[in-house]
Amino acid sequence: MDSSSVHERLNAVFRHLLQQPCEANPVLHKVLLTSRHLQKQEAAEPVIIGGMVLDIHATPSIPANPRTTTPGKVNYVLGGVARNVAECMSKLGAKPYMISALGLDMAGIRRQKDINTAVVSNILDVNGELAAAVASVESIEKFLTPDWIRQFIRHISSAPVLMVDANLSPPALAASFAAECNIPVWFEPVSVTKSRRITSVVKYISVVSPNEDELVAMANALSGENMFRPIDRNKHLAESLFQTLKPAILVLLEKGIRLVVLTLGSDGVLLCSKELLSSMRIGPGKTKTYGFIRDLYETVTSRCHSSRYSGATEPAGGSQFFAVHFPALPASVVRLTGAGDCLVGGTLASISAGLDVMQSVAVGIAAAKAAVEAETNVPSQFNLTAIADDAKTVYAAANVLFYQSML
Repeated sequence: MDSSSVHERLNAVFRHLLQQPCEANPVLHKVLLTSRHLQKQEAAEPVIIGGMVLDIHATPSIPANPRTTTPGKVNYVLGGVARNVAECMSKLGAKPYMISALGLDMAGIRRQKDINTAVVSNILDVNGELAAAVASVESIEKFLTPDWIRQFIRHISSAPVLMVDANLSPPALAASFAAECNIPVWFEPVSVTKSRRITSVVKYISVVSPNEDELVAMANALSGENMFRPIDRNKHLAESLFQTLKPAILVLLEKGIRLVVLTLGSDGVLLCSKELLSSMRIGPGKTKTYGFIRDLYETVTSRCHSSRYSGATEPAGGSQFFAVHFPALPASVVRLTGAGDCLVGGTLASISAGLDVMQSVAVGIAAAKAAVEAETNVPSQFNLTAIADDAKTVYAAANVLFYQSML
Protein backbone atom coordinates (compact mmCIF):
# COMPACT_ATOMS: atom_id res chain seq x y z
CA MET A 1 0.00 0.00 0.00
CA ASP A 2 1.54 3.35 -1.02
CA SER A 3 1.76 6.37 1.27
CA SER A 4 -1.18 8.18 -0.35
CA SER A 5 -3.43 5.15 0.23
CA VAL A 6 -2.33 4.98 3.87
CA HIS A 7 -3.08 8.70 4.24
CA GLU A 8 -6.56 8.24 2.74
CA ARG A 9 -7.28 5.29 5.05
CA LEU A 10 -6.19 7.26 8.10
CA ASN A 11 -8.40 10.17 7.07
CA ALA A 12 -11.33 7.81 6.62
CA VAL A 13 -10.80 6.34 10.08
CA PHE A 14 -10.54 9.81 11.61
CA ARG A 15 -13.72 10.96 9.87
CA HIS A 16 -15.49 7.89 11.24
CA LEU A 17 -14.24 8.63 14.75
CA LEU A 18 -15.41 12.22 14.51
CA GLN A 19 -18.95 10.99 13.90
CA GLN A 20 -19.03 9.07 17.19
CA PRO A 21 -20.35 10.65 20.43
CA CYS A 22 -17.49 11.87 22.60
CA GLU A 23 -18.81 10.12 25.71
CA ALA A 24 -18.93 6.76 23.90
CA ASN A 25 -15.35 6.97 22.70
CA PRO A 26 -12.82 7.86 25.44
CA VAL A 27 -9.91 7.93 22.97
CA LEU A 28 -11.71 10.36 20.69
CA HIS A 29 -12.77 12.37 23.73
CA LYS A 30 -9.14 12.77 24.78
CA VAL A 31 -7.99 13.60 21.23
CA LEU A 32 -10.68 16.24 20.80
CA LEU A 33 -10.06 17.78 24.22
CA THR A 34 -6.32 17.98 23.53
CA SER A 35 -6.91 19.38 20.05
CA ARG A 36 -9.40 21.88 21.38
CA HIS A 37 -7.00 23.01 24.12
CA LEU A 38 -4.25 23.65 21.59
CA GLN A 39 -6.58 25.42 19.19
CA LYS A 40 -8.05 27.62 21.92
CA GLN A 41 -4.56 28.79 22.75
CA GLU A 42 -4.47 30.08 19.19
CA ALA A 43 -7.78 31.93 19.61
CA ALA A 44 -10.18 29.30 18.25
CA GLU A 45 -13.26 30.71 16.58
CA PRO A 46 -16.63 30.99 18.35
CA VAL A 47 -19.25 29.13 16.29
CA ILE A 48 -22.62 30.68 15.46
CA ILE A 49 -25.38 28.45 14.00
CA GLY A 50 -28.71 29.81 12.85
CA GLY A 51 -30.62 32.04 10.49
CA MET A 52 -29.54 34.47 7.82
CA VAL A 53 -32.57 36.52 6.85
CA LEU A 54 -33.55 39.39 4.58
CA ASP A 55 -35.40 41.88 6.78
CA ILE A 56 -37.94 44.24 5.24
CA HIS A 57 -38.50 47.24 7.51
CA ALA A 58 -41.63 49.27 6.86
CA THR A 59 -41.61 52.48 8.93
CA PRO A 60 -44.57 54.89 8.69
CA SER A 61 -43.89 58.61 8.79
CA ILE A 62 -47.21 59.17 10.58
CA PRO A 63 -49.21 56.87 12.87
CA ALA A 64 -50.57 54.04 10.74
CA ASN A 65 -54.27 53.40 10.28
CA PRO A 66 -55.70 49.93 9.62
CA ARG A 67 -57.17 48.93 6.25
CA THR A 68 -55.36 51.64 4.28
CA THR A 69 -51.86 52.57 3.13
CA THR A 70 -49.64 54.90 5.11
CA PRO A 71 -46.75 57.03 3.80
CA GLY A 72 -43.33 56.02 5.04
CA LYS A 73 -40.15 54.19 4.13
CA VAL A 74 -39.47 50.56 3.25
CA ASN A 75 -35.89 49.35 3.68
CA TYR A 76 -34.23 46.02 2.89
CA VAL A 77 -31.82 45.15 5.70
CA LEU A 78 -29.48 42.21 6.32
CA GLY A 79 -30.93 40.26 9.23
CA GLY A 80 -31.43 37.00 11.04
CA VAL A 81 -30.61 36.57 14.73
CA ALA A 82 -27.50 34.44 14.23
CA ARG A 83 -26.28 36.55 11.29
CA ASN A 84 -26.75 39.78 13.27
CA VAL A 85 -24.89 38.31 16.25
CA ALA A 86 -22.01 37.17 14.03
CA GLU A 87 -21.76 40.55 12.28
CA CYS A 88 -21.74 42.38 15.61
CA MET A 89 -19.01 40.10 16.93
CA SER A 90 -16.95 40.61 13.77
CA LYS A 91 -17.18 44.38 14.01
CA LEU A 92 -16.01 44.17 17.62
CA GLY A 93 -12.93 42.28 16.44
CA ALA A 94 -13.96 38.68 17.15
CA LYS A 95 -13.83 36.07 14.37
CA PRO A 96 -16.98 33.94 14.58
CA TYR A 97 -17.49 30.93 12.33
CA MET A 98 -21.00 31.07 10.86
CA ILE A 99 -23.04 28.01 9.85
CA SER A 100 -26.27 28.77 8.00
CA ALA A 101 -28.20 28.43 4.73
CA LEU A 102 -28.89 31.06 2.08
CA GLY A 103 -30.59 31.14 -1.30
CA LEU A 104 -29.39 32.48 -4.63
CA ASP A 105 -32.74 34.10 -5.30
CA MET A 106 -32.44 37.48 -3.66
CA ALA A 107 -30.18 38.46 -0.80
CA GLY A 108 -27.41 36.49 -2.04
CA ILE A 109 -23.14 28.99 4.33
CA ARG A 110 -25.28 26.94 2.18
CA ARG A 111 -26.26 28.54 -1.08
CA GLN A 112 -28.20 26.76 -3.79
CA LYS A 113 -30.86 27.63 -6.30
CA ASP A 114 -33.71 25.71 -4.69
CA ILE A 115 -33.43 27.62 -1.41
CA ASN A 116 -35.71 30.60 -0.93
CA THR A 117 -33.81 33.01 1.30
CA ALA A 118 -35.58 33.50 4.63
CA VAL A 119 -37.45 36.81 4.79
CA VAL A 120 -39.00 38.67 7.72
CA SER A 121 -41.26 41.65 7.08
CA ASN A 122 -41.27 43.98 10.09
CA ILE A 123 -43.92 46.65 10.59
CA LEU A 124 -42.50 49.35 12.84
CA ASP A 125 -44.26 52.23 14.56
CA VAL A 126 -43.16 55.86 14.34
CA ASN A 127 -40.87 55.33 17.35
CA GLY A 128 -38.98 52.44 15.76
CA GLU A 129 -40.71 49.83 17.94
CA LEU A 130 -41.81 46.58 16.32
CA ALA A 131 -45.59 46.71 15.90
CA ALA A 132 -46.00 43.44 13.98
CA ALA A 133 -44.00 41.08 11.79
CA VAL A 134 -44.45 38.16 9.43
CA ALA A 135 -41.60 35.62 9.19
CA SER A 136 -41.07 33.35 6.20
CA VAL A 137 -38.08 31.33 7.36
CA GLU A 138 -39.01 27.79 6.37
CA SER A 139 -35.84 27.46 4.31
CA ILE A 140 -33.71 27.62 7.46
CA GLU A 141 -35.47 24.58 8.89
CA LYS A 142 -35.50 22.76 5.56
CA PHE A 143 -31.92 23.28 4.47
CA LEU A 144 -29.96 23.93 7.67
CA THR A 145 -30.10 20.21 8.27
CA PRO A 146 -28.35 17.88 10.74
CA ASP A 147 -26.22 16.48 7.90
CA TRP A 148 -25.13 19.98 6.87
CA ILE A 149 -24.24 20.94 10.43
CA ARG A 150 -22.28 17.71 11.05
CA GLN A 151 -19.88 18.68 8.27
CA PHE A 152 -18.52 21.32 10.63
CA ILE A 153 -17.96 19.04 13.61
CA ARG A 154 -14.30 19.99 13.90
CA HIS A 155 -15.10 23.71 14.13
CA ILE A 156 -17.84 23.06 16.69
CA SER A 157 -15.73 20.75 18.85
CA SER A 158 -12.83 23.25 19.03
CA ALA A 159 -14.94 26.37 19.61
CA PRO A 160 -14.51 28.31 22.87
CA VAL A 161 -18.26 28.97 22.80
CA LEU A 162 -21.18 27.90 20.58
CA MET A 163 -24.30 29.98 19.94
CA VAL A 164 -27.43 28.52 18.37
CA ASP A 165 -30.65 30.32 17.57
CA ALA A 166 -34.06 28.68 17.77
CA ASN A 167 -34.66 29.11 14.03
CA LEU A 168 -33.06 25.66 13.82
CA SER A 169 -35.39 22.66 13.71
CA PRO A 170 -35.24 20.35 16.77
CA PRO A 171 -33.18 17.72 14.85
CA ALA A 172 -30.74 20.43 13.70
CA LEU A 173 -30.45 21.76 17.23
CA ALA A 174 -29.59 18.27 18.42
CA ALA A 175 -27.02 17.87 15.63
CA SER A 176 -25.35 21.09 16.74
CA PHE A 177 -24.34 19.32 19.94
CA ALA A 178 -23.25 16.04 18.37
CA ALA A 179 -19.65 17.09 18.84
CA GLU A 180 -20.30 18.88 22.11
CA CYS A 181 -17.77 18.06 24.83
CA ASN A 182 -18.10 20.60 27.64
CA ILE A 183 -18.39 23.53 25.24
CA PRO A 184 -20.44 26.45 26.64
CA VAL A 185 -23.62 26.78 24.56
CA TRP A 186 -25.65 29.99 24.27
CA PHE A 187 -29.30 29.49 23.24
CA GLU A 188 -31.03 32.51 21.67
CA PRO A 189 -34.82 31.88 21.75
CA VAL A 190 -35.75 34.08 18.72
CA SER A 191 -39.50 34.13 19.48
CA VAL A 192 -42.09 32.90 21.96
CA THR A 193 -43.10 30.02 19.71
CA LYS A 194 -39.57 28.87 18.87
CA SER A 195 -38.22 29.34 22.39
CA ARG A 196 -40.01 26.13 23.41
CA ARG A 197 -37.56 24.15 21.28
CA ILE A 198 -35.16 24.30 24.21
CA THR A 199 -36.89 21.31 25.81
CA SER A 200 -35.05 18.69 23.73
CA VAL A 201 -31.58 20.21 24.20
CA VAL A 202 -31.69 21.90 27.61
CA LYS A 203 -29.06 19.55 29.05
CA TYR A 204 -26.49 21.12 26.70
CA ILE A 205 -27.35 24.76 27.35
CA SER A 206 -25.17 27.05 29.46
CA VAL A 207 -26.72 30.46 28.72
CA VAL A 208 -30.11 31.66 27.51
CA SER A 209 -31.11 35.21 26.50
CA PRO A 210 -34.92 35.47 26.51
CA ASN A 211 -37.19 38.45 26.94
CA GLU A 212 -39.87 38.06 29.60
CA ASP A 213 -42.43 36.45 27.25
CA GLU A 214 -39.88 33.93 25.95
CA LEU A 215 -38.81 33.20 29.53
CA VAL A 216 -42.40 32.38 30.49
CA ALA A 217 -42.83 30.15 27.43
CA MET A 218 -39.59 28.24 28.14
CA ALA A 219 -40.41 27.80 31.82
CA ASN A 220 -43.83 26.40 30.95
CA ALA A 221 -42.35 24.05 28.35
CA LEU A 222 -39.58 22.83 30.66
CA SER A 223 -41.87 22.35 33.66
CA GLY A 224 -44.48 20.52 31.61
CA GLU A 225 -47.15 22.75 33.07
CA ASN A 226 -48.83 25.98 32.04
CA MET A 227 -48.22 27.57 35.43
CA PHE A 228 -46.63 30.86 34.32
CA ARG A 229 -48.50 33.68 32.62
CA PRO A 230 -47.27 36.55 30.44
CA ILE A 231 -46.87 39.78 32.38
CA ASP A 232 -47.28 43.47 31.61
CA ARG A 233 -43.78 44.87 31.96
CA ASN A 234 -45.12 48.43 32.03
CA LYS A 235 -46.69 47.76 35.43
CA HIS A 236 -43.41 46.75 37.08
CA LEU A 237 -40.13 48.32 38.05
CA ALA A 238 -37.02 46.19 37.59
CA GLU A 239 -37.01 44.80 41.14
CA SER A 240 -40.73 43.94 41.25
CA LEU A 241 -40.41 42.48 37.74
CA PHE A 242 -37.64 40.25 38.98
CA GLN A 243 -39.67 39.09 41.97
CA THR A 244 -42.58 38.25 39.65
CA LEU A 245 -40.40 36.33 37.19
CA LYS A 246 -38.13 34.66 39.76
CA PRO A 247 -40.07 31.34 39.84
CA ALA A 248 -39.81 31.06 36.04
CA ILE A 249 -36.10 31.91 36.15
CA LEU A 250 -35.55 29.21 38.78
CA VAL A 251 -37.13 26.60 36.50
CA LEU A 252 -34.38 27.25 33.94
CA LEU A 253 -31.59 27.31 36.54
CA GLU A 254 -32.83 24.07 38.11
CA LYS A 255 -32.56 22.44 34.68
CA GLY A 256 -28.81 23.12 34.74
CA ILE A 257 -28.63 26.37 32.77
CA ARG A 258 -25.80 28.38 34.28
CA LEU A 259 -26.85 31.89 33.30
CA VAL A 260 -30.11 33.59 32.37
CA VAL A 261 -29.63 36.90 30.53
CA LEU A 262 -33.14 38.33 30.72
CA THR A 263 -33.59 41.24 28.29
CA LEU A 264 -36.06 43.93 29.37
CA GLY A 265 -35.84 46.47 26.54
CA SER A 266 -35.64 50.00 27.89
CA ASP A 267 -35.51 48.58 31.44
CA GLY A 268 -32.14 46.97 30.79
CA VAL A 269 -31.00 43.43 31.56
CA LEU A 270 -31.40 41.04 34.49
CA LEU A 271 -28.51 38.65 34.98
CA CYS A 272 -29.42 35.57 37.03
CA SER A 273 -27.37 32.58 38.12
CA LYS A 274 -26.69 30.17 40.94
CA GLU A 275 -23.02 31.05 40.56
CA LEU A 276 -21.20 34.09 41.90
CA LEU A 277 -21.69 36.59 39.08
CA SER A 278 -18.83 38.90 40.00
CA SER A 279 -16.28 36.20 39.13
CA MET A 280 -18.26 34.09 36.65
CA ARG A 281 -16.74 33.31 33.27
CA ILE A 282 -18.12 31.43 30.29
CA GLY A 283 -15.58 29.64 28.14
CA PRO A 284 -11.81 29.24 28.39
CA GLY A 285 -10.93 32.72 29.65
CA LYS A 286 -8.48 35.05 27.95
CA THR A 287 -7.19 33.91 24.55
CA LYS A 288 -4.77 35.45 22.09
CA THR A 289 -6.54 38.43 20.57
CA TYR A 290 -5.51 41.21 18.25
CA GLY A 291 -6.67 44.60 17.08
CA PHE A 292 -10.02 46.02 18.19
CA ILE A 293 -11.03 43.14 20.44
CA ARG A 294 -7.70 43.16 22.29
CA ASP A 295 -7.96 46.92 22.81
CA LEU A 296 -11.55 46.48 24.00
CA TYR A 297 -10.47 43.80 26.49
CA GLU A 298 -7.69 45.95 27.89
CA THR A 299 -9.82 49.10 28.07
CA VAL A 300 -12.81 47.41 29.72
CA THR A 301 -10.72 45.53 32.29
CA SER A 302 -9.06 48.80 33.28
CA ARG A 303 -12.39 50.61 33.67
CA CYS A 304 -14.71 47.89 34.97
CA HIS A 305 -13.07 46.40 38.04
CA SER A 306 -14.46 43.05 39.16
CA SER A 307 -13.68 43.90 42.78
CA ARG A 308 -16.60 46.35 42.72
CA TYR A 309 -19.05 43.46 43.14
CA SER A 310 -16.97 41.17 45.32
CA GLY A 311 -19.03 41.89 48.45
CA ALA A 312 -21.25 38.85 47.98
CA THR A 313 -19.18 35.73 48.51
CA GLU A 314 -20.09 32.13 48.03
CA PRO A 315 -21.38 30.60 51.26
CA ALA A 316 -19.38 27.60 52.39
CA GLY A 317 -21.15 24.32 51.90
CA GLY A 318 -24.24 25.77 50.25
CA SER A 319 -25.60 27.09 46.99
CA GLN A 320 -27.00 30.48 46.16
CA PHE A 321 -29.03 32.49 43.70
CA PHE A 322 -27.70 35.78 42.41
CA ALA A 323 -29.46 38.47 40.39
CA VAL A 324 -27.99 41.71 39.07
CA HIS A 325 -29.85 44.43 37.19
CA PHE A 326 -28.03 46.38 34.50
CA PRO A 327 -29.79 49.56 33.33
CA ALA A 328 -30.26 50.43 29.68
CA LEU A 329 -28.44 53.46 28.30
CA PRO A 330 -30.25 56.56 27.05
CA ALA A 331 -30.17 56.63 23.26
CA SER A 332 -31.42 58.54 20.22
CA VAL A 333 -33.60 55.72 18.91
CA VAL A 334 -33.83 55.15 15.16
CA ARG A 335 -35.07 51.55 15.25
CA LEU A 336 -34.97 48.76 17.82
CA THR A 337 -34.86 45.62 15.68
CA GLY A 338 -31.13 44.91 16.13
CA ALA A 339 -30.76 45.80 19.80
CA GLY A 340 -31.20 42.32 21.27
CA ASP A 341 -28.94 40.67 18.71
CA CYS A 342 -26.17 43.23 19.30
CA LEU A 343 -26.56 42.72 23.05
CA VAL A 344 -25.85 39.02 22.50
CA GLY A 345 -23.11 39.70 19.93
CA GLY A 346 -21.32 42.22 22.13
CA THR A 347 -21.54 39.90 25.13
CA LEU A 348 -20.27 36.88 23.18
CA ALA A 349 -17.40 38.82 21.62
CA SER A 350 -16.34 39.97 25.09
CA ILE A 351 -16.65 36.49 26.59
CA SER A 352 -14.53 35.14 23.73
CA ALA A 353 -11.89 37.77 24.47
CA GLY A 354 -11.73 36.70 28.12
CA LEU A 355 -13.84 39.28 29.96
CA ASP A 356 -15.98 38.02 32.83
CA VAL A 357 -19.76 37.75 32.51
CA MET A 358 -20.63 41.08 34.12
CA GLN A 359 -18.05 42.99 32.09
CA SER A 360 -19.24 41.23 28.95
CA VAL A 361 -22.91 42.08 29.50
CA ALA A 362 -21.93 45.73 30.06
CA VAL A 363 -20.22 45.70 26.65
CA GLY A 364 -23.30 43.98 25.17
CA ILE A 365 -25.57 46.76 26.44
CA ALA A 366 -23.19 49.35 24.99
CA ALA A 367 -23.34 47.56 21.63
CA ALA A 368 -27.15 47.47 21.84
CA LYS A 369 -27.22 51.24 22.35
CA ALA A 370 -25.15 51.72 19.20
CA ALA A 371 -27.57 49.42 17.34
CA VAL A 372 -30.74 51.34 18.21
CA GLU A 373 -29.11 54.53 16.92
CA ALA A 374 -28.41 52.97 13.49
CA GLU A 375 -30.58 52.44 10.40
CA THR A 376 -29.39 48.85 10.06
CA ASN A 377 -29.66 45.92 12.47
CA VAL A 378 -25.93 46.19 13.19
CA PRO A 379 -24.07 49.51 13.05
CA SER A 380 -21.61 49.95 10.17
CA GLN A 381 -18.85 50.23 12.78
CA PHE A 382 -18.30 50.47 16.51
CA ASN A 383 -16.28 53.20 18.21
CA LEU A 384 -13.93 51.73 20.83
CA THR A 385 -13.99 54.76 23.11
CA ALA A 386 -17.79 55.04 23.01
CA ILE A 387 -18.30 51.31 23.67
CA ALA A 388 -15.82 51.33 26.57
CA ASP A 389 -17.26 54.51 28.09
CA ASP A 390 -20.82 53.21 27.84
CA ALA A 391 -19.78 49.84 29.27
CA LYS A 392 -18.18 51.60 32.22
CA THR A 393 -21.37 53.60 32.83
CA VAL A 394 -23.54 50.47 32.77
CA TYR A 395 -21.15 48.45 34.90
CA ALA A 396 -20.96 51.16 37.57
CA ALA A 397 -24.75 51.43 37.71
CA ALA A 398 -25.43 47.68 38.03
CA ASN A 399 -27.47 46.82 41.09
CA VAL A 400 -27.47 43.55 43.02
CA LEU A 401 -31.16 42.73 43.46
CA PHE A 402 -31.08 39.39 45.20
CA TYR A 403 -28.67 37.20 47.02
CA GLN A 404 -29.79 34.19 49.01
CA SER A 405 -28.04 31.23 50.44
CA MET A 406 -30.03 28.13 49.48
CA LEU A 407 -28.73 25.89 52.28
